[in-house]
Amino acid sequence: MAQNNQNDQKMSREEAGRKGGEATAKNHDREFYQEIGEKGGEARSRNQSGSSGNDGKMSREEAGRKGGEARARQRDN
Repeated sequence: MAQNNQNDQKMSREEAGRKGGEATAKNHDREFYQEIGEKGGEARSRNQSGSSGNDGKMSREEAGRKGGEARARQRDN
């Protein structure tokens, strides 16, 4: 456990997060994580403007598609 100068009984944020994650993993199955991941993905897609997102970067899906197309053109030559 990480030491804190004010109180030796307190744990670091890192340790608290790890312990919380382990407890959650014990209480939930794979389906739970798939469901919350799906919800997060849906929320993120609603918040993005266009396929490239609000930061001007290309999405992974778009980058993969473009890379695949470029690679196919290289093979044809």
